[in-house]
Amino acid sequence: MVQQPDPSPPAAKLDPVARGELREFLDHLRVEAGLARRTAEAYGRDLALFGSWLAERGLRRWNQLDATTVVDYLAHRRALGRAEASVARNLVSVRMLMRFLVREGRLTSDPTALIQAPILGRHLPNVLSAEEVGRLVTLAGARDAGSWKHARDRALLELLYACGARVSEAVSLRTDGLEPALRVVRLTGKGNKTRLVPLGASARLALESWLAGGRGGLAGAATRPEVFLSRSGRPLTRLDAWRVVRARARELGLRARVTPHTLRHSFASHLVEGGADLRSVQEMLGHASIRTTEVYTHLDQEHVTGLHRLYHPRG
Repeated sequence: MVQQPDPSPPAAKLDPVARGELREFLDHLRVEAGLARRTAEAYGRDLALFGSWLAERGLRRWNQLDATTVVDYLAHRRALGRAEASVARNLVSVRMLMRFLVREGRLTSDPTALIQAPILGRHLPNVLSAEEVGRLVTLAGARDAGSWKHARDRALLELLYACGARVSEAVSLRTDGLEPALRVVRLTGKGNKTRLVPLGASARLALESWLAGGRGGLAGAATRPEVFLSRSGRPLTRLDAWRVVRARARELGLRARVTPHTLRHSFASHLVEGGADLRSVQEMLGHASIRTTEVYTHLDQEHVTGLHRLYHPRG
């Protein structure tokens, strides 16, 4: 099915009261629920689209909704070619708003309460083998060996894999988030939640080399709190980090699509394969729910099955 573009938000045709309630809900997500700005913005976009769709059908207040209307909206999203994961997120956005309005006494009941979420297939993440990761981080920027850029890129790649850090967590890492012995790092994840994650010896040496060497020679480095900087002394962006990973993967002839998140997935799957308990992996990844982390048990099962096929005489 060809995916059609979304109609443009916002839900300007909603009743002013409904628009005000939507603003209150989004403020609640950012301030009280502590959601990351981008996550709150995603909910806002979902609900603006929903509000526009409602207004086109003459429904301008949230208390005019019923379950049938919401189900019709989900069917509309599917007709536009949206994936089931996107439709499921649309339902979550509407459901969260309805629950908020019920708690605030604006609605007497939640029209989404009995609507079942779409059943999603679990997509296993792409991971590198331990040997591939070793090549990637050890030979990072081989052409630039000995330069500040080589030291930075290797430290960045080592950190992404050693801690399972999200790319946003890596580029926002500050020097005051590193304890003096560099045995742990303090990462700030979604919802501004911080966690301490251990550093291995290899990552520790790479960071020491970068901090004591190349970083200090960059413009403005003494006044910047971020660990990873560009030649001009500005902090690396997420896109910069993405480009570093892609360039090094291409340089080494690794798979076509290797991203910072590939290293995060590899970190988790290698821990599970090595026998780490799922709760510890959840904590290190900063997952709010153990269900998110459980995907790595599927990877481990595939690994074990592969070994069985390879080595069992009747595999």
